[in-house]
Amino acid sequence: MKPAPFVHHAPVSVEEAVSVLDEVGHDGKVLAGGQSLIPILNMRLASPGHLVDINRVTGLDSIEVSSGAVRVGALVRHAALERSEEAYAALPLLRQALVNVAHPAIRNRGTTVGSIAHADAAGEMPAILALTNGVVEVAGPAGPREVRWSDFFLGALETSLAAEELAVAVRFGRFVAGTGSAFVEAARRHGDYAMAGVGVAVTVTDGVVSGARASFVSVTDVPTVLDLGEALGGVEPGTGAWTVAVDVAADAVSGHVDPEGDIHASADYRRMLVTELTRRVLPQAAARAGAPLSSRPNDSFGAERAGAPLSSRPNDSFGGQEGQGR
Repeated sequence: MKPAPFVHHAPVSVEEAVSVLDEVGHDGKVLAGGQSLIPILNMRLASPGHLVDINRVTGLDSIEVSSGAVRVGALVRHAALERSEEAYAALPLLRQALVNVAHPAIRNRGTTVGSIAHADAAGEMPAILALTNGVVEVAGPAGPREVRWSDFFLGALETSLAAEELAVAVRFGRFVAGTGSAFVEAARRHGDYAMAGVGVAVTVTDGVVSGARASFVSVTDVPTVLDLGEALGGVEPGTGAWTVAVDVAADAVSGHVDPEGDIHASADYRRMLVTELTRRVLPQAAARAGAPLSSRPNDSFGAERAGAPLSSRPNDSFGGQEGQGR
């Protein structure tokens, strides 16, 4: 399969890229990693007349960590963010989610900002932007602007970006001290889109939960965040009351999500999956709250499985770290 003919543009600055997008309007598409766009073009599901290739634009490939956020430029590859020790130390959730994205070859080329701009409800990174109360930085003819995650995602594969605008970076918000996070999803096979996934952040203060929230993959039309504080607040993790509270939280998730059925899984099965995944992921996040990074072996990227006994491979189990094609 081959794409329809198009004009290739190779701007070297954000200003030049925005100028081209302003000129071609809705007949243009931005090319960064291309792991979603190229298959769509090859199958002729889209036939833009212009591709604006931003890979030569300078200044878009940096990862910056501040006291309140992890800022990721539009040309930062998934693999680079996954391997960034500074980003991991500031926000472990990024690596916890990124190891689920597709295969290593896809992560080596695909971009995190591109995945978010693609706005696929089956993608991990839109859900992570939501869970971290993130912001998208946008450049356009009228100047720069910032869009909160809840205003960015409008529908399936639809965002509030105008045709002449370029997403230049995203900022993932950092959690408060004492917060542990975890992410898990379930797919039929490695490389498939997840049938369901959930990421959570649990804050523990003085031994009891003081805050908890969750976001989801493949079970909502757009990224959503569910506050689980009412179910888990004031409960000490690991106790009998905690077990009951986790069940209450899982039931709240079941009532919150609105999955659709397809050839891979029915809506009821997806709802069951995300409910069970919530029960499994909340204890992981609570255990990590306040724990040093060095004690979190499952957070490390590229964990070797060769030669390891099956009993030591937690990610091989149901709801493990399965990837998705991009």
